[in-house]
Amino acid sequence: MKTTTLNALAEPNRLQIIELLREGPLTVGEIADRLHLRQPQASKHLKVLSEADLVEVRADANRRIYRLRPEPFMEMDAWLHTFRSMWEDRFDRLSDYLNQLKKSDYP
Repeated sequence: MKTTTLNALAEPNRLQIIELLREGPLTVGEIADRLHLRQPQASKHLKVLSEADLVEVRADANRRIYRLRPEPFMEMDAWLHTFRSMWEDRFDRLSDYLNQLKKSDYP
């Protein structure tokens, strides 16, 4: 996973834009309206998200329509899966240990 992905998502407005785009493609104006941002602010955040390859843009006349790119999120999910597996193993071992303690306390 690229660090640019995490850096792009670390900013609250950009994370909110990602959440909005989960529902489907939106124009810059729609994003700005829903997040109560000025259009130049929304465009600046979308540029960062685009440079991080999290969103893609398509021109429709004079409008720019943004949508999520699934690949970076699938990559992030695969990366996070390694941590999930590690913690699940640790919780399983903890559960086994607690069960052993419970059995040893009761004759």
